[in-house]
Amino acid sequence: MIKDINFDDFSKIDIRVGSIIDAYLNKVSKKPAFILIIDFGPLGMYKSSAQLTKNYKAENLIGVQVTAVINLPKKQIGKVMSSCLVLAAINQENTTLLIPSKKVINGTMVA
Repeated sequence: MIKDINFDDFSKIDIRVGSIIDAYLNKVSKKPAFILIIDFGPLGMYKSSAQLTKNYKAENLIGVQVTAVINLPKKQIGKVMSSCLVLAAINQENTTLLIPSKKVINGTMVA
């Protein structure tokens, strides 16, 4: 378990729902990954590198709504500048995207 944080720390994390509008293989990453272009509605488009190739196909990700942290500093991942962190449940065997159970408006806040 990771060290406890207080609620004020948690409230600084901006988690939003967005729709993947493009997904393609990152051909130069050290570990297999997709580059995702995600539409967060009025907040704009964000790019993320996500290691999802084991359980997902790029073409099946188009239109899928995902949850992501959008207020982290941009991070260089190989040759890709990632501007959000897509959320997933991760264990040794699987990476499973955390997605809304019903479609919501892109940019909707997760609380």
